[in-house]
Amino acid sequence: MAEVTNKQVVLKDYVSGFPKESDMVLTSSTLKLKLPEGSKGVLVKNLYLSCDPYMRGRMNNTRSFSYIESFKPGSPITGYGVAKVLDSGDPNFKEEDLIWGITGWEEYSIITATETLFKIQHTDVPLSYYTGLLGMAGTSAYVGLYEICSPKRGEYVFISAASGAVGQLVGQFAKLLGCYVVGSAGSKEKVDLLKNKFGFDEAFNYKEEPDLDATLKRYFPEGIDIYFENVGGKMLDAVLLNLRSRARIAVCGMISQYNLQQPEGVHNLTSLVFKQARMEGFLVFDYYHLYPKFLELVLPHIKEGKIVYVEDVAEGLESGPAALVGLFSGRNVGKQVVVVSRE
Repeated sequence: MAEVTNKQVVLKDYVSGFPKESDMVLTSSTLKLKLPEGSKGVLVKNLYLSCDPYMRGRMNNTRSFSYIESFKPGSPITGYGVAKVLDSGDPNFKEEDLIWGITGWEEYSIITATETLFKIQHTDVPLSYYTGLLGMAGTSAYVGLYEICSPKRGEYVFISAASGAVGQLVGQFAKLLGCYVVGSAGSKEKVDLLKNKFGFDEAFNYKEEPDLDATLKRYFPEGIDIYFENVGGKMLDAVLLNLRSRARIAVCGMISQYNLQQPEGVHNLTSLVFKQARMEGFLVFDYYHLYPKFLELVLPHIKEGKIVYVEDVAEGLESGPAALVGLFSGRNVGKQVVVVSRE
């Protein structure tokens, strides 16, 4: 029975404040390339790993800022990824199947919670897309826009962190529906990407805008119908002052708050009353039953070139900690992916 060295990214200890590369360490162990006798799990070779902002909450020694259990110091961190099945004790998966779902940040993983895995049926698109566009990020964009906000042609849509894994898709979906779309991002390069590659009507660099309320009034003189929330803090407060009647806000994330010891307050919530607006948070895994419906919508758009996707690819498991930490300083351009193996 073959035994292999298994490189792993391990969390050293719980984190407070901004995470650092040194909070994680690359270690290795050995692993037999066969499941233990009687296992109902799957043994996989990891190909691509997804870096996602929600992973920051899992580095805390508390669940108050996360909806999922914390990482265990001394153990490999886990997250969404794409993998190939090497051995299976689950009748739903067989050797050589490609899957996406929660896996370990390591070269090989034994996954026991196989009910969280999706078998990849469509391999005529890049496999890495299942870490983002055709995975959790894409489903989040679909759910937040279509299910939570119910957009109508001609509505005014604003997206924060718009060049990220989710935002770039929300904007393109909204444009395909005939909406007016503006996005915010943190660099000139990202703003150019939004306007020239993703087809947003307008975009701005929030770092160059000292008065976000005035900025939003400039881009939305008639107000905002739909806000897709990825940032929180001062941006949310400014949006609340610029809502149209019956506006909808889908709260997907609040990356500006994840590293703060004391989260910022929000001051303009009375706008929800005056504008009869609705703000709703959502967790994507409550909507995975809609995944087939999402694929039906998005796959033809990808094949027709109506949806494009930008990835920021880090090569090798050892580059994982830097790639993950980089999310919180906006270093990535597009969806941050770590390539463990291309085969």
